[in-house]
Amino acid sequence: MTLSTTRRASAETAHLAPGVYILGAGPGDPDLITVRGQRLLEQADVVVYANSLVPQQVLDWTRPDAEKVGTANLTLETILPLMIDRVTAGKSVVRLHSGDPSLYSAIHEQMQALAIAAIPFEVIPGISAFQAAAAKLNAELTIPGLVQSIILTRISGRTQVPDTEELSSLAAHKTSLCLYLSARHVAESQTLLLQHYAPETPVAICFRVGWPDEQIWVAPLTEMTAITQRENLIRTTLYIVSPALQGAEVRSRLYNPDHTHLFRPQNT
Repeated sequence: MTLSTTRRASAETAHLAPGVYILGAGPGDPDLITVRGQRLLEQADVVVYANSLVPQQVLDWTRPDAEKVGTANLTLETILPLMIDRVTAGKSVVRLHSGDPSLYSAIHEQMQALAIAAIPFEVIPGISAFQAAAAKLNAELTIPGLVQSIILTRISGRTQVPDTEELSSLAAHKTSLCLYLSARHVAESQTLLLQHYAPETPVAICFRVGWPDEQIWVAPLTEMTAITQRENLIRTTLYIVSPALQGAEVRSRLYNPDHTHLFRPQNT
């Protein structure tokens, strides 16, 4: 069920239709939330948020009278009835997740339950950690003639990865590979990646991207485990393994003088 926003003169006076707005807060930097996301936070009656992953500055945009519920110590069996109850009472609820809701956010089961309960909901995207990390690295992860694909994945842990997505089989493509939620299994990950990537392939080890204590190390793939263990990184760590991080001097076709297209036809 799709929701709509009635906008008036300002965010403070705008009215949100009752329902659940599943919002991606981005990787941590409050400035990286979308304009629409900020407006929803300013207008919502209730904000249900992942308090272990969402910075306080994001919550500062909420109304003083808004109800705020942290979910770090709650289960779905508590969160869902709470949201359904508030919407049934005619309130708007922002369900605030970190990063982008389409990646490892556990929104699938929430949307299924909301649909069964006939509660309207809408998903609003956010910037993912891999995008914020690439920006911090001044890196394009799709370089012509070098790499044109990006794989977003994780290694099996308490959440199992399907056999068809086993890390070494994905590594065989030698794409820009972004590895989430795998710091506790870094040694195994490195071994599997080295089955296909060259030992000198750069890996960016990105800890708490977008937060004040953010740290990023770029090193050869062979040092991935050593750096992770030296820095005691066990969570909120993203690995980007990519030949694109080598700094190759490659030029795309798009702005090349001999590349013609609809808006830049060939001179005759």
